[in-house]
Amino acid sequence: FMSGKANEIAHFDLFFRKVPDKGGFAIFAGLSRMIELIKNISFKDEDLEYLKTLGICDEFIDYLRDFKFECDIWSVPEGTPVFPNEPVVKVRGPIVQAQLIETLLLVCMNHQSLVATKANRLVRAAKGIAVAEFGTRRSNGFDMAFYGSRAAYIGGCVGTSGVVQGEKFGIPTMNTMIHSWVQMFESEYEAFCEYARQFPDNCSLVIDTYDTIRSGVPNAIKAFDTVLKPMGRRPLSVRIDSGDITYLSKKARKMLDEAGFEDCKIVVSNSLDEYLIADLLHQGAQIDMFGVGERLITASSQPVFGGVYKLTAVEKNGEIIPKIKLSENAGKVTNPDFKAVWRLFDNVSGKAIADVLTCADEVIDDTKPYEIFDPEHPYKRKLLVNFTAKKLLVPVFEKGSCVYEIPTVSQMRDYCAEQVNKLWSEVRRFDNPHEYYVDLSQKLWDKKNALL
Repeated sequence: FMSGKANEIAHFDLFFRKVPDKGGFAIFAGLSRMIELIKNISFKDEDLEYLKTLGICDEFIDYLRDFKFECDIWSVPEGTPVFPNEPVVKVRGPIVQAQLIETLLLVCMNHQSLVATKANRLVRAAKGIAVAEFGTRRSNGFDMAFYGSRAAYIGGCVGTSGVVQGEKFGIPTMNTMIHSWVQMFESEYEAFCEYARQFPDNCSLVIDTYDTIRSGVPNAIKAFDTVLKPMGRRPLSVRIDSGDITYLSKKARKMLDEAGFEDCKIVVSNSLDEYLIADLLHQGAQIDMFGVGERLITASSQPVFGGVYKLTAVEKNGEIIPKIKLSENAGKVTNPDFKAVWRLFDNVSGKAIADVLTCADEVIDDTKPYEIFDPEHPYKRKLLVNFTAKKLLVPVFEKGSCVYEIPTVSQMRDYCAEQVNKLWSEVRRFDNPHEYYVDLSQKLWDKKNALL
């Protein structure tokens, strides 16, 4: 600000370098929170007084007092599968403003994209069996629980155990009986009967408080017969939260079926992740829903997303001047210039072939053959025909005004499932996934190499 560059126009890209858990792709989330925060940027008197104690000059304090956001922002929609080193958010505007929102944008993307990505891995491992987010009590703080539930739903979970998240975001809330309810009664059977009387239309019993097979299932069946049947109601589910889940679910399923409760679902929980889920299904476990807690809400296997925010260009007298960051670590060399991101789809299979980063003024004409190439090994080339090119980034803010209509979280969830299904199965696998192509146009590649 004091150097006189405050109103110079700069371009920034928000992107990430590695997919969590060595996966083939990530799920972008957090845009709605970004929008909410940017709309409300302001500096109260107490904020400015504090900044003065840090040695901030009076001129800049006055600038912040009358602060008005004036940047342009583009983003991919929430729920979009995204890949390393491609912009998921672009910012253009006065350098002071564009730089000011760096941490705000990164906090939103890094957390919610991390959880959405983990949720999608869990959902894919479950192969059509419902996965619910049960992590509120195991999260590292309120915000992680609150926005983590939202991100998990976008990634494909069917609901959350958090009630306030249901109220705020419209996410289905899902809860079962808790162990303390059972322990408060003289007998497990009495606890089950009372719960069934209180919740006849939503009767979900936890059956592992004492002994799942010898006590829990028999008492649940007895309570269903005693309380629900005379009311003409059916049980919703039973939940297993400990022990050998494969063995217990098989035994419970057989006992429930023999008692005439074939429609009673079996819910399981207990520190699940995508690999445990896959193993349970491989072993033939009889499960209708997985409740996943801390390993989802904290993304405990890799709890850092690694998004970064880098300057890519400046404008001088209306001319865009590309900028690049070099590094002894080749993976940290940035892609310069004001860019567009295109996703190319095969017209026969409908699957995504590659993403291509181009200069902003370029257009990929999908009525003509188009050659893509590996930017690291440019001799590797492929000529595409019969494809459709789609721009991924959409306008969100224009000169500081929001122009984006935020979809509902249910719409984001549906969009995410649809877009993930457009990736080849080789990209979706957990172990050694195929590396999806993220290429540069010839023009952008030439600009990058000229700068190098």
